[in-house]
Amino acid sequence: MEQLKPNPTKVATKWALINLLVSIVLTYLIQFASTDPNSPLKYLGYLPFIIFLILTQKEFKDQQGGYLTFGEGFSAGFRYAVFTSILLALFTYVYLAFLSPEIMQKAAEQARAQMEAKGMSSEDIDKAIGYTIKLGPIIGAFVLAIIDTIIGIAIALVGAAIFKKERSAYDPEPPADPTV
Repeated sequence: MEQLKPNPTKVATKWALINLLVSIVLTYLIQFASTDPNSPLKYLGYLPFIIFLILTQKEFKDQQGGYLTFGEGFSAGFRYAVFTSILLALFTYVYLAFLSPEIMQKAAEQARAQMEAKGMSSEDIDKAIGYTIKLGPIIGAFVLAIIDTIIGIAIALVGAAIFKKERSAYDPEPPADPTV
């Protein structure tokens, strides 16, 4: 019987989906708590992102009998970061465009006040606000995907260095059947 090698994509996908669910719950908790959009609470979503990335790497290491090369650890963490970024970007777009478009309206009102304070013309303000409302969800989702991926890469590098434990020539090979 051929030994099946653990799959980092499967582990990363599982934790990315868990992170998506936690992020959705956090998003609505923050929204229903009526917190200021500029509150530091908006960074609370990075805590599960980081925790689940580390758990992805740890679970993958455990599936390999406690051994993990730096490359394998980084690969699992990177996959998690990319999958999570894509899922959160899709959720962000749907959330801002369809589920809670009033968030974009509030942001547009704040932007209008800032532009008026700078002395911009009414015509220029209306034009900018129109773009904000129209393109805001797309731009927000895209920027989130890029930023989350970059943060995920940095954390995956650190996690891979921490979890790295390569098999030496003297270490026993893992059993052929992982259920044994």
